Amino acid sequence: MTAYVDLISQYKINYLHLHLTDDQGWRIQIDSWPRLTTVGGGPGTGVDGVGPGYLTKADYQAVVAYATARHVTIVPEIDMPGHTNAAQSTYPELNCDGVAPPPRTDMAVGYSSLCINDELTYRFVEDVIRELAAITPGPYLHIGGDEAHATTDEDYRTFMNRVLPLVSKYGKRASGWNEIAQADPPADAVAQFWGTGTTNADLVDAVARGTKVVMSPANKSYLDMKYDATTPLGLRWAGLIEVSDAYGWDPATRVTGVGESAILGVEAPLWSETLRSLDDIEYMAFPRLPAIAELGWSTTTSHDWESFRTRLGEQGPRWRLQQVNFYPSPQVPWI
Repeated sequence: MTAYVDLISQYKINYLHLHLTDDQGWRIQIDSWPRLTTVGGGPGTGVDGVGPGYLTKADYQAVVAYATARHVTIVPEIDMPGHTNAAQSTYPELNCDGVAPPPRTDMAVGYSSLCINDELTYRFVEDVIRELAAITPGPYLHIGGDEAHATTDEDYRTFMNRVLPLVSKYGKRASGWNEIAQADPPADAVAQFWGTGTTNADLVDAVARGTKVVMSPANKSYLDMKYDATTPLGLRWAGLIEVSDAYGWDPATRVTGVGESAILGVEAPLWSETLRSLDDIEYMAFPRLPAIAELGWSTTTSHDWESFRTRLGEQGPRWRLQQVNFYPSPQVPWI
């Protein structure tokens, strides 16, 4: 993780969003619920059962300190009320029927949900938020909220109305995937757009109430997507993303009704279900990550594909010297 911090900081990436929990594993120590890591993040967890492991609080604080020294702020995420099977399979009492579902190591989504009307759920959530906020000096705490298909719309709003204030209670600004806009979030919440379309009425309404947006459309900025059909790594559910695709969009016009004044920044998510090494991570991130960075740090009028691809090609010698396993896109004139 620190090696990735070193690489992204070279391109003025100043936030690193860590997705610490999901259906397949729990990756951060929570003292109040100790088996989340030893069981939920233990042997056999992860996609295909090949991703065990977790960060102790000391590990996490070391990463935060390392990133801070390189002007990178860590944004931790605990995804909920869906994507919670790792927690629910570890603690049966987090399920409405009190029965733990089996661990999951597949890539299916949308089947898990915390028990919305059980007060134990909110004790659990508050414990997690309190402990994570205490070791996170940065201003944001991401509460996920995506793909909660097993939660009714009414229950989703009930949950978010209870949980979003808990983030503020412990001194952090709440962030979540764009689905949180359905729950009329407070004006200081941040919604992260990950859709592949160009319209989202709930998001537009939230923006009108003051919500800021981080733009990360999956078909433009998801670094775990294949470059082309022959790329050996990555997925393709959101489409193929070559370097020109990552560079050739405007965050301020991507979603109708969500203009530049509402955009807090851009993000290039790199989901790791199919990745197994730092080499894999580097291959998917470079050279697309610098394209997203330029969109975030420069004006729209200055964006020029021909200029960018020439300047990008000049990064080749640097990456070879650093032994970065980058994808040699045929769209780029490498030197």
